[in-house]
Amino acid sequence: MNQTIMSRVVKLGARQLTTAAKEPSAKTKGRWIATAVLAPIAAVGVGTVYVNMFSPSAWPMPAPADHLHAPHMSWSHNGIWGSFDHAAIRRGFQVYKQVCASCHSMEYLAYRNLVGVSHTYEEARALAEGITVMDGPDEDGNMYERVGKLADYLPKPYDSEEAARAANNGAYPPDLSLITGARHGGEDYVFALLNGYAEDPPAGVVLQEGMSFNAYFPGNAIGMPPQLYYGVMDYDDGTPATVSQMSKDVCTFLAWACMPEQDQRKRMGLKAVIVMSLMSLTALYYKRHKFSLLKSRKLVFRET
Repeated sequence: MNQTIMSRVVKLGARQLTTAAKEPSAKTKGRWIATAVLAPIAAVGVGTVYVNMFSPSAWPMPAPADHLHAPHMSWSHNGIWGSFDHAAIRRGFQVYKQVCASCHSMEYLAYRNLVGVSHTYEEARALAEGITVMDGPDEDGNMYERVGKLADYLPKPYDSEEAARAANNGAYPPDLSLITGARHGGEDYVFALLNGYAEDPPAGVVLQEGMSFNAYFPGNAIGMPPQLYYGVMDYDDGTPATVSQMSKDVCTFLAWACMPEQDQRKRMGLKAVIVMSLMSLTALYYKRHKFSLLKSRKLVFRET
């Protein structure tokens, strides 16, 4: 009995486990080449989605009920390769300052944000010094007025919401700092709104006193009368100040004010896509190199 058990142990111990690595086939090589080619393309596609996922123009639009749907416009700052037109931002700031600032505020935009984007340091400082700011208290506990500086935010046209409503027949002019991100359609909606006025409303539409007809505003009755018309202002750079041009420029300015970091985010996103693509290919090659023996091994049992 003991001899039988010992003979079995000897036979089991004599078995040898060998691993024979197989050469990769042509099919495996083809898969490797396809992966190397398609990985960067897939990474760019994912980066495109990431870059544009926060773009208001890409958000789904609600079904229009009593107003027209804002048409999609081709903006230079949309898309993965798009960037802001700084000349348009400068002109748009001029439109806001001369037309929109009398009613609408921009609570989150400071004069320092204009430096290097639409104005030089000296120009932005001169704009800031053109306003007076209530500051304090001083050493005696009194409030005082001082000349504006770059750190100051753009002044508000009204001291309170009640004062704004009283001056606009009960309508409250919204803050424009984030208006393109707060409205479906973004700058498309703002552009359509500025160009959607009609002097005579359609038949059957009755407007209350002080209201204007706008085809793109919900309800078609808006408390803001048309603000942009030919001759309302002249551009400093000589660009013809047509209604469509002023609308385009101010929409570009508002889109930049809503997302001033968009160009930088796109540059960093493209760099991240390139780096991650290279790292993915390196990791894939290293993984195949290390696991090639394990995945292609063949177990052979031999009895001696």
